[in-house]
Amino acid sequence: MTSHTPTICVINPNTSTAMSEGIATSARRVARGEILMLTSRHGPASLEGHFDEAIAVPGLLERIIETEKGDTRVDGYLIACFGDPGLAAAREVASVPVMGVAEAGMQMATMVARRFSVVTTLGRTLPIAERLLHEYGKREQCAGLHACELPVAAFESDDDSVHETLLAACRDALQADDSDAILLGCAGMSELAERLGEALGVPVIDGVTAGVALLEAVSATGYPVSKHNDRAAPIAKPIRGAFEHLSWSHS
Repeated sequence: MTSHTPTICVINPNTSTAMSEGIATSARRVARGEILMLTSRHGPASLEGHFDEAIAVPGLLERIIETEKGDTRVDGYLIACFGDPGLAAAREVASVPVMGVAEAGMQMATMVARRFSVVTTLGRTLPIAERLLHEYGKREQCAGLHACELPVAAFESDDDSVHETLLAACRDALQADDSDAILLGCAGMSELAERLGEALGVPVIDGVTAGVALLEAVSATGYPVSKHNDRAAPIAKPIRGAFEHLSWSHS
């Protein structure tokens, strides 16, 4: 065990600084240590599909590589998008644990409830959540997947109608699924979790706070991350074109 005060680096893989501010507020609400909040410089303004996630990954990796080579020591990285874009690649380049908010939220949901419902943004993203549930071994505990049909950018607003729409979707999910908790399927929803929980009377989990708590817990154990097999550092090789600056060096 270690008494070191952890620093968790939370990375928003979209380019919205407004969304990053809300995510940082949620992260700092539960953090026992420090939060380093970073926003991708390159990529889409929001992630709402496979294409968006694919083009967001280089900007995400850039932020991690910069931090790894910089002077600020961090104890974990949290990818603040419910699709967990670039998670496997991030684990290759990082020297500390990396989690995505979907993985963290699903893990936390199974710790506080028997069965949970996922409520996300647009219906087109439901297959992404479904795939991750299977990948993380949580599909059996998930009672259902639902979309409130609000775009990610809507959660940058303080408009009460956004809260009311999400609240209604959560109520419908609980009734339809007979579930015991709600897992919010967007990092941008994190600031609404506490208010939703009070209104619904069940745990409402957001992956931002779950991820910070879990990464701090791993840091407290002092366990190193494995760098074997598919989590080994990338093989150094030339990279041409727009991503040349991401060329990996072990030095």
